Amino acid sequence: MSHLNYNHLYYFWMVCKKGSVSKAAEALFLTPQTVTGQIRALEERLNGRLTRRSGRNVEPTDLGQMVFKYADRMFGLSYEMLDIVNYSSRENILFDVGVADALSKRLVCKLLGAVLPEDNTIHLRCFESTHEMLLEQLSQHKLDMILSDCPVDSAQSPGLYSVRLGECAMSFFGSVDLKQTDFPEALEEQKVLIPGSRTAMGRKLLQWFDQRGITPNILGEFDDAALMKAFGSYLNAVFVAPHFYAEEVAGTQVRELLKIKELKEEYYVIFAERMIQHPAVKRICEADFSHLFK
Repeated sequence: MSHLNYNHLYYFWMVCKKGSVSKAAEALFLTPQTVTGQIRALEERLNGRLTRRSGRNVEPTDLGQMVFKYADRMFGLSYEMLDIVNYSSRENILFDVGVADALSKRLVCKLLGAVLPEDNTIHLRCFESTHEMLLEQLSQHKLDMILSDCPVDSAQSPGLYSVRLGECAMSFFGSVDLKQTDFPEALEEQKVLIPGSRTAMGRKLLQWFDQRGITPNILGEFDDAALMKAFGSYLNAVFVAPHFYAEEVAGTQVRELLKIKELKEEYYVIFAERMIQHPAVKRICEADFSHLFK
């Protein structure tokens, strides 16, 4: 069998990963016509159809599934090789971490700070975005690890794993003068800021309101927890944050109004299987963070 064009194989692999030619072309910075032509060349080389239409998407044929299986192993190993070369070629190891913007930044600092060695042998780089965008970057090997408020669905993201680090009860905060006996009905009168409905906590909170028959006076929704806190202080509004946020606002006009024990924000680390060999990922998976969530 003559030499196989691995560029053609890579384009086919990307189409399968993305689910469509247009999305693969965008990721590859190529035109859809170019990607389609390369896959046709691969099909001629392998003497069989590799893809078929499924609505607006593309799915592999039986032959395509077999080819994709081998290609996935091949390119997965190539990315792993590049990671190892990258780590070994630097005096300090790169550690690219994605942080879900819904998480408390103070807790993220404590979690990451606990696993960074004092000898500066690990060079940390943090990137903030939504859970979904970070998962896509992780699957494309652009990140080493993710800190998020929800686990990964291994059925939809094969090769990715999550470890639960802990949880913290949520509280309502604000500078308004309210008694605990006024809650939660008072939220129908006060200006309220909540996490966006795309976040895990936003969905939990809306369900909590619904179960109690409360229609809060929602002034705004925020995917970014830090931005929501800033708006809460500026607009004199009630907002939701982890219970330990009370330590941050001690001595300010903002105070904890009510702790909701049944509402808990969870914290997960998500990584690809190959990254378990990364020293920082290994340390954070093995660390005991129970003292941070008390």
